[in-house]
Amino acid sequence: MDAATMEYALHDTAAEILDRCTTCGACAEVCPMPEPAGLDTSDPKALTAGILTVLRGGVHAEASRWAAVCSGSGHCIPACQHGVNPRLMLALARVATLNHDAPVARRQTAFARFGAMTKGVRVLSRLQLPPDTLARFRPDSDEEEQPEIVFYTGCNVMKTPHIVLLALDIMDAMGIRYRVMGGPSACCGVLQFGAGDLATSGRIAYRTVDRLAAAAPRALSWCPTCQIQLMEIAAPAAKSDLDMAPFVRFLAERLDTLRPLLKHRVEKRVGLHEHPGTPGVPEAARAIVCAIPGVDFVDLEQPRVGYMCNKLTPLPGFKQDLHRGQLQAAADAGVTTLAGVYHACHRELCSHERDWPFEVVNFLELVGESMGLQRPDLFKRLKIMQDVDAILQDSAALIETNGLDLDEARDVILRDMLGEQPLPLAML
Repeated sequence: MDAATMEYALHDTAAEILDRCTTCGACAEVCPMPEPAGLDTSDPKALTAGILTVLRGGVHAEASRWAAVCSGSGHCIPACQHGVNPRLMLALARVATLNHDAPVARRQTAFARFGAMTKGVRVLSRLQLPPDTLARFRPDSDEEEQPEIVFYTGCNVMKTPHIVLLALDIMDAMGIRYRVMGGPSACCGVLQFGAGDLATSGRIAYRTVDRLAAAAPRALSWCPTCQIQLMEIAAPAAKSDLDMAPFVRFLAERLDTLRPLLKHRVEKRVGLHEHPGTPGVPEAARAIVCAIPGVDFVDLEQPRVGYMCNKLTPLPGFKQDLHRGQLQAAADAGVTTLAGVYHACHRELCSHERDWPFEVVNFLELVGESMGLQRPDLFKRLKIMQDVDAILQDSAALIETNGLDLDEARDVILRDMLGEQPLPLAML
């Protein structure tokens, strides 16, 4: 498939949006981002009309700012009554804004972002796991029987590999035949798309779409970024019939199979850290957590914004306020456990366990605990050290076993572990 067709397909998509959108402003009215971005929200119709101006190749500063801070919450999608996906509309507006940059600059930006991600995934996963465990994430091409599903990890969840291992352990216990696919060699193309390099994004994403579709009748995604990038952008552009759904929803669909495996009581008062961007996922996570015997679930009633914490990065003050509010709400509710759903959120929040009177976990850890499955959160243990030399010393054996370069490991720890701390920890 010609990767250039992504650019052509998205051009056609933008034209269809321009034809359908009536600038009613409903998407801007329900969007949680314009106000914290300091945009004028008094005339939602004008803000939506500005997005159309950008899609036509024009300039509209307020609309471009709105597109830049879109966190993918998805509240806009059901709000539109005219057949437009406003989340996709804003994504295309971001790309249109980048078209003012030279193609070579866009390719260089995409290459640098992909390289940094690849290095972070490779180093952090190898600081935590030996080669034989890492091998679980490589597809097995010698399977005699076609798997029921292909579990698509994406890339960055491998920085917190205990989450993936728990997902695989749970599927093993449920008797699900699966194949694993993911990592930088099966990327969704979002980094290149975000840099405006549509040719490279299309080449990468189309290959991944084809591989996922060929691997099993159904694909399950872990990462909401990958789910949105592949199913709202790449697969429609490629005219692929790929069937991919979030793993969390799949698990909830099979709750009748999972429930008998939840044999151990988990006597914990649990609040969820939720994001609404992928429809049905917060509800599915709640259903799963509430099915665990012994769990006392508490609705922390926090703002539902974005599809993962890293989508709030363009507004750092806003993100800090949300994290601070989440932590305080958990403390006020007297929870023993603040459980997140996604990996990026876990990386940003887990070290706060040091300063607050509750643990910070991924919700699959609670499922695993009830099933008698344990996968230690080595990322959290290392991050809480807050000392790169201590982390390197603690990881010395795996650094040697996995052949990591010490200077490279130091750089990645400083950037991708200790440097990823939106809300600072308390001073000790």
